[in-house]
Amino acid sequence: MRARPGLLAFAAVGAATLLAGAAPAAATASAGFAPQHATHPGHAHPRVGGTFNQDGGNWSGWVSTGSGFSSVSASWTEPEVTCNSSNDLYAPWVGIDGYGSQSVEQTGVATDCSSGSPNYQAWYEMYPDSPVYYNDPVSAGDNFTGTVQRSGTNYTLTITDNTQGWTEHVTKSYNGANSSAEFILESPTGAYPNFGTVHFSGATVDGSTYNGEGGVALDASNNSGFEDHTSEVSNGSFDVNYVQE
Repeated sequence: MRARPGLLAFAAVGAATLLAGAAPAAATASAGFAPQHATHPGHAHPRVGGTFNQDGGNWSGWVSTGSGFSSVSASWTEPEVTCNSSNDLYAPWVGIDGYGSQSVEQTGVATDCSSGSPNYQAWYEMYPDSPVYYNDPVSAGDNFTGTVQRSGTNYTLTITDNTQGWTEHVTKSYNGANSSAEFILESPTGAYPNFGTVHFSGATVDGSTYNGEGGVALDASNNSGFEDHTSEVSNGSFDVNYVQE
């Protein structure tokens, strides 16, 4: 199996420490908020209840595969989390590429438990450049909209805190593969805090409401089994529910 580039080499809030990531199937490798492994050889995943989706390594959510993607957008509310350990680290994000490609254009919000309590920070990444973090205030309960839009080889990445009223965006020239569009929760450490439920809404791909077209639903897992579960998507909305760390 190939490892895959990831979104983000996460620097903990206020620190420069880079964490390696992990990745789902069909991957190619890099450090960062991207997955390092898709499966766990030698370990059977216990079914904690219900029917799980494709093992996503440390990714959960929906991926649309194909070619020529030009935009992706969705909103979510950043939940108040309970840290299980100082290793817990995860981020909801939207993006183009990163699933089986060597390019990444993504933006989202990271929650880091390394201090013992959750810290939140918005960011964007265009691999192989390092992620860029914003200093705008982020609190649990804030509603966000993330958008990545492409025109030719120019990408505009926008993250808006609809609750606190700030927006950050950047436009960069980049030679992306444009071969996937994603709505994802990701943990580079493979350890999720208890986030309850993250509800994605208003999900669009190339300007149209996303209903799973060309889609793969992913559930994150570790050696103890599946960590969370992604629901079906309907009218651009779906949930990712926490199961265990």
